[in-house]
Amino acid sequence: MTAIASGTAFVFGDNIDTDVLAPGHLMKLPPEELARHCLEAVDPAFARTVKPGDYVIGGRNFGMGSSREQAAISLKCLGVRAVIAQSFARIFYRNAMNIGLFALVVPEADQIRAADQLIVKPEAGEIQNLTQGCSYRCTPVPPHLMKMIEDGGLIAHLKQRLSVAHSAGMSD
Repeated sequence: MTAIASGTAFVFGDNIDTDVLAPGHLMKLPPEELARHCLEAVDPAFARTVKPGDYVIGGRNFGMGSSREQAAISLKCLGVRAVIAQSFARIFYRNAMNIGLFALVVPEADQIRAADQLIVKPEAGEIQNLTQGCSYRCTPVPPHLMKMIEDGGLIAHLKQRLSVAHSAGMSD
């Protein structure tokens, strides 16, 4: 993920809860259908207007609430490239990274405005705001996590590693 096209920022505030990302009363729906209701309690048009490659911007404690991984899966199903927030609930952060969705902590995330065009370089720890002409820093994503995310998340990454290990063992 070295060369990244710009995407649009969708900005939300503090304490975005997993029930807003994946409404509990709809949890029996398949992931793609559940995703159509992502964030509708906060922005009814979000799931219809977000495009693959766009970014969700949060404030503090993004993803608080229950441990449902469907919250991160809904964002990924919609094509969100990364969630950028001032801080994350731990379980949401883990779920996002484990399913192959970047979760990037940016203390200045509150300076990003709705519709700003961003270029995110997770391996460099840099977010460029093309609209405002500035940039923000985040902790660079280490190579082993970049590989996991590029592989599609933890399970896909482990399957690939096991397949490679199995193939290597078969040739001996």
